[in-house]
Amino acid sequence: MTVRDSGASIVEAIAGTLRSMPQAYPFLLTTADNVLLDDAMIDRFKVGAEGADIAVALVERKVLEAAYPGNRRTWLPFRGGAYSGANLFWLGSPEALEVLAIWRRVEQQRKKARAVLGAFGVGLSLMIALRMLTLGGAVARVGRRLGLTAKAVLLPYAEACIDVDKPSDHAMVEAILRARASRPDPEL
Repeated sequence: MTVRDSGASIVEAIAGTLRSMPQAYPFLLTTADNVLLDDAMIDRFKVGAEGADIAVALVERKVLEAAYPGNRRTWLPFRGGAYSGANLFWLGSPEALEVLAIWRRVEQQRKKARAVLGAFGVGLSLMIALRMLTLGGAVARVGRRLGLTAKAVLLPYAEACIDVDKPSDHAMVEAILRARASRPDPEL
């Protein structure tokens, strides 16, 4: 295990790690507050991300709301649906460093969809705002613009996008974990 100083930002720490470990690809990245992540989610994501220079996991709004009505998340609207990030990223090749550079510029405004979308150009942002593009279409366009293969991987697990950002999230996660613990083990 290697411990690194995060420096000025998390993104800088990730980029520094990748530059110092060129053999690290593919590199699977998540956040510490993504506590409901499990093997099924990771396996599904890895299959969907295969072959990409960069991939991001998302959950469709209707999936979360069917399982946990009233849960509040940040939603990115596209033609055909709205999606919330699952804090799960695939950095499949050194080309992913280009995306990290963009990520660094917008990381302080990550909850503001317009700021995030604006980083990829006015034309693309306008097309997304007008819902002319699906999520997959927008991600593919970003990839082409950056000269890499980018994928959005939709996960069918509502829990994948529930992170612990506030006390209400913490209470919900505790309830979900208690429910999981009380279920009989299907392997027995």
